[in-house]
Amino acid sequence: MTRRKAVARMLKAIRAQESHEACGRKAGEVANELESMRLGAAARTARDGFAETPAYTEYPPEHWRRIRTNNGIERINREIKRRTRVVGTFPDGSSALMLVTARLKYIAEHKWGKRR
Repeated sequence: MTRRKAVARMLKAIRAQESHEACGRKAGEVANELESMRLGAAARTARDGFAETPAYTEYPPEHWRRIRTNNGIERINREIKRRTRVVGTFPDGSSALMLVTARLKYIAEHKWGKRR
């Protein structure tokens, strides 16, 4: 197993814990393991950035699966992915670009333009 896969597995283990406190303990363990792997910067990031990562654990566990991001860019990317799947294959790159551009233009004019 490569180091990248091992680190990814360790980081996923933090999020797999059943409580906020357990996530904190696991983050400490992961940081120590990263230091032993001579990945000091990653260990600092795991230790210092932990407080921001599992914010969803402050809610009851039955809600964790339903909590979604409110990040606008991620929402747009999901919408574009959904639209391109419907079409399937495009005859050329220009047609795919036109579909994405049309969707972005619609979002900019109808959704973001009226909020302000």
